[in-house]
Amino acid sequence: MTDLDLLADADRRARAYVAGAAESRVFPDDAALSALAAFDEHLPDAGLGAASTLALLDDVGSPGTVVSNGPNYFGFVIGGTLPAAAVAERMMTAWDQCASSFANSPVADAIEKTAARWTLEALDLPRDSAVSFGTSASAGGLACLTAARRSLLARQDWDFDADGLAGAPAIRFVAPDTVHITIRKVLRLMGVGTRNLVLAPTDDQGRVDPDRLPPLDGAAILCLQAGEVNTGSFDPFAEIIPAAKAAGAWVHVDGAFGLWARASKTRRHLTDGIEGADSWTTDGHKWLNTPYDGAMSVCRDREALAGAMNSDAVYATSSADSQKNLGIEFSRRARGIPIWATMRSLGRDGIAEMVDRHCTFARRLADGLSGAGYEILNDVDLNQVLFRLESDEATRAAHAAAIATGRLWFGPTVWQGRPALRMSVSSWHTEEEHVDRAIGLLRVVSGRPLT
Repeated sequence: MTDLDLLADADRRARAYVAGAAESRVFPDDAALSALAAFDEHLPDAGLGAASTLALLDDVGSPGTVVSNGPNYFGFVIGGTLPAAAVAERMMTAWDQCASSFANSPVADAIEKTAARWTLEALDLPRDSAVSFGTSASAGGLACLTAARRSLLARQDWDFDADGLAGAPAIRFVAPDTVHITIRKVLRLMGVGTRNLVLAPTDDQGRVDPDRLPPLDGAAILCLQAGEVNTGSFDPFAEIIPAAKAAGAWVHVDGAFGLWARASKTRRHLTDGIEGADSWTTDGHKWLNTPYDGAMSVCRDREALAGAMNSDAVYATSSADSQKNLGIEFSRRARGIPIWATMRSLGRDGIAEMVDRHCTFARRLADGLSGAGYEILNDVDLNQVLFRLESDEATRAAHAAAIATGRLWFGPTVWQGRPALRMSVSSWHTEEEHVDRAIGLLRVVSGRPLT
């Protein structure tokens, strides 16, 4: 088999997988899970060849996947991969570019600069901000919050790059008591320590209560949320951000999926005032429906991000806005290209339509579940539906029974100390018929008739 024949076989297998996604089990059955033992091999002395490796990946690996690239996946706010993004990924693999700077990849540099500009336009954020395309909102949060701390220390005449943190003035980190685990992880990596995180009280939807916001000053970094992970709620930015900025604090917004409400025609109001923050992070693989390993971090102060992330070396110098000087990675793939391809193929109106459609489906899902006897726990302002049955045992049983069918997947969670269930509508594959099937299945497993 020639190299081109191998690529053709891979394309054939990939097309077959995608074509069957709508009718596939969303989570593997026991037989498929047991078959994954085939990957537990000894390292061969003589190579087994690319064709054999491809066959193993498809024949054993494909049945062992969670079919998140399909219409029946409602978990973890994960979208599918839009065709434009998929073909862009295919070309990127063929190009095999190290997309650190213009010198390494002129094409990646050019496309990612356009993708950065389009990101600011689509999200209507300050147009002179820096945009970094990193692996995830976690990596972007680390970059932005590192830049934030470095900047606040510089205001106090502390040279973070030279002197580090030993003996440095204290910087306080303030976040909602519903803060996402990735922000907590970032703070651990930054050496903050979870006991030093100041938690702001929230309301019954997980929104920060402005009247109970801890005191802020020029030595504080405030993290807010656009899309609380369970309820999809938004902090009251228009009320909180001006006061925080007046006090001298740096404001960062974790908007892994919710920031895309900014591009919506019906949900934009949820983000009012968000443009006043200093930095923002969002994922591409969630609501923009790009492949994994692609996220955006945005920093109002371009020099602050470039100064914190600079990785110029004597053998590899480049402009301050090169991606290696805006994010964590030095050698990197051109993650902004699938993001560019998606935005180019959809346009401003297409992005808005997809966001609005998913929010409409979430409302339909919530109404159907309510009629099937489930208690809806959130306001369903966005694409999240949080629900439970009357007892914890019934909630857990309904989830287990629904997942066992293989016809859909969604995850359990804990809300206000009790088990709950969470469904997210995020995939471009999902249509009204899939939402209605999910409602029908959950009605059956709840053991209740429609009311």
